[in-house]
Amino acid sequence: MNLANILPFANQLCDQAATITRSYFRASIDVINKSDDSPVTIADRETEALLREHINERFPDHAIIGEEYGISGQSAWQWVIDPIDGTRSFISGFPTYATLLALLHDGAPVLSIIDMPILGERFIATREQPTTLNGAVIRCQQTHELAKAKLQSTDPDMFTSVQWQKRQQLAKQVALNRFNGDGYLYAMLAAGWIDLVCEADLKPYDFLPLMLIVEQAGGVISDWQGKPLTLNSSGEVLASATGELHSAALTHLNNS
Repeated sequence: MNLANILPFANQLCDQAATITRSYFRASIDVINKSDDSPVTIADRETEALLREHINERFPDHAIIGEEYGISGQSAWQWVIDPIDGTRSFISGFPTYATLLALLHDGAPVLSIIDMPILGERFIATREQPTTLNGAVIRCQQTHELAKAKLQSTDPDMFTSVQWQKRQQLAKQVALNRFNGDGYLYAMLAAGWIDLVCEADLKPYDFLPLMLIVEQAGGVISDWQGKPLTLNSSGEVLASATGELHSAALTHLNNS
């Protein structure tokens, strides 16, 4: 399958998603807590439903994995959708929510998009092309030492007590330690603004669309043991600007 032919369609999907999510942004809408206590809104569900409809029309033989409606179909080709990554930010009026989209072949991403509807930023990577921001190629910062690194995670509550202890041991080694950001953190790593992202309790639709964005910008992303991320990964994710930085961070995560 020619990715050059699929990319315009993927961009159209993100345009359509942005139209919906922007229409609900900073509007009065009901928030429902799912069984795992994570919030969901009509914007999440309406967006994913529309994207599924268009994918099914264009590629009826492809499978779909989405946050709101689960897995449908069986195929070597799988679309992964997180309609609103950062729903808590979305319902709080913060413009840093994203729509995450990926196309997998045999379980590995071949196309990924992080779209920031309110910020007007779209990060795209394919297995054949480097990561771009609104069409311009971006690269990770060449940071090799933990002492010079900027570390970010979305929320302290995403870690178990054991995971938190490991994460904080890593945090003691870096120059800057911050929280908040969701999928946008990985875009900022790819663009060279931060150096490390350490998270836990992520689902496949959270991390699979991020992988190529990091890797095709020169970065490294894996689980906390350094293993490749897959549909069956535990949800512990570490992303780094360079391989040397990644190795150093893994050492601290596994020695604490």
